[in-house]
Amino acid sequence: MSALVSIITPSYNSARFINECVKSVLQQTYINWELIIVDDASNDNSRQLISTIAASDNRIKFVFLNKNIGVAGARNIALEKSKGRYIAFLDSDDVWKKQKLTKQIHFMQSHDLSFSFSSYEPISENGIKVFKEIKVPLKI
Repeated sequence: MSALVSIITPSYNSARFINECVKSVLQQTYINWELIIVDDASNDNSRQLISTIAASDNRIKFVFLNKNIGVAGARNIALEKSKGRYIAFLDSDDVWKKQKLTKQIHFMQSHDLSFSFSSYEPISENGIKVFKEIKVPLKI
């Protein structure tokens, strides 16, 4: 069986983006994941959207904070709840390509790595590429 990946997503007033973010996780070709969304005391309708989204798939878990503690604190709470062999960070206003986890986990396992990061393509709030792909070095 493939290793569990815990996807950590902090959320603050993410109502405009959270559906697309989660949709990109649901469309992953790598399916052994859990998505932990920590809402950091949003004052928009993020909580309602996250609750509805989480009801659609039992791999999606959420925590609602009553006091804003910032993105690092929200990530740390999700890390405490994670059960995966691998941890992946996904911001609530970002989206992943469908094979992101498949490719990254395969790369990590085939090279016996405990940590990796990937190149990315910045997009606008409307999902339009704003820059070319930001390439990362193969090794640091």
